[in-house]
Amino acid sequence: MSTDVVRDTDDLGPEPEQRPDLILVVDDDQDIAGFVEFNLKVHGYDVIRASDGEDALRVMQDNRPDLAVVDWMMPGMDGVELTRRLRAEPLTSALPVIMLTAKSMTVDKVVGLTAGVDDYLVKPFDTAELLARVTTTLKRNKEFREVSPLTGLPGNSRVRREIHDRMRTGGEYSVGYIDIDRFKSVNDVYGFDRGDEFITALARSLHKAVTTIGPPSIFLGHIGGDDFVFICAPDQVLPLTKRTVTDFEQAADRLYDPADAERGYIEVPDRRGNKNKAALVTLSIGVAQATVEGRKFTDPRVVIAVASEMKKVAKSQPGSYVAIDRRRAGGEGDE
Repeated sequence: MSTDVVRDTDDLGPEPEQRPDLILVVDDDQDIAGFVEFNLKVHGYDVIRASDGEDALRVMQDNRPDLAVVDWMMPGMDGVELTRRLRAEPLTSALPVIMLTAKSMTVDKVVGLTAGVDDYLVKPFDTAELLARVTTTLKRNKEFREVSPLTGLPGNSRVRREIHDRMRTGGEYSVGYIDIDRFKSVNDVYGFDRGDEFITALARSLHKAVTTIGPPSIFLGHIGGDDFVFICAPDQVLPLTKRTVTDFEQAADRLYDPADAERGYIEVPDRRGNKNKAALVTLSIGVAQATVEGRKFTDPRVVIAVASEMKKVAKSQPGSYVAIDRRRAGGEGDE
């Protein structure tokens, strides 16, 4: 495994600002609906209102809220039935729902939870509790959506926020971009299920490497397919990558059919029926670094772009390879 290759990458433009979360308030009591709307707007949320369940379904034909605050007792379609309808529709099945209710009986909460309610606010409630429930439910839902179901690791948005947090603190950090070389050949020969085993093996290898390295904490992300990201201190890069490569290559060998692992390649048929040799998988790792004497970053996308460019450099080299960008603050670097 080799390291320390340098390549410059042009900066990208600033990342667009995210819109405020949109909250749907559903309540036939206009006083309560107005109270909820006012307090949510004061604290930076966008709000749309509906007077009952049927009205809420109509409103959502033209709007995609991030969360719904729904009253339990409403004429016509009540909050529980509305929640069931939301869960039954693919476009709204993951919409988090907070139920407003005067009911505090356990059996009533069980009914709501069975229907798919995420949290409760028991009337009367104050502004602090309302905001706490909304903030917590939104955060929990976003984190759930961002986690890869295959590896359990956070995805793109969470990775970007983590890089932004590192930028804001002003300290040194490194961002690594990893993918599996010749991963497509595994899928072509063995199928996607076996391919998923290679992906989870890499996730396990990263976890095992992280547990053997001391503080500060290392962030791991899975941004899709066989692409992973790590964020750590600069002096953690080599210990982390060396242990990951060693463990992953050993695990990958066990995932091949024994005959393929023994001979060191697999045969990949092309469209004409010819069989081409594909070497066993390795890892290409590109690393961007923000250090005291090195370059500084102001946009998470630029960091990821630099790491991605360095990963391309790593792919041009044989075997598992780590390419680290070491461009200095003035734009110069050592090749």
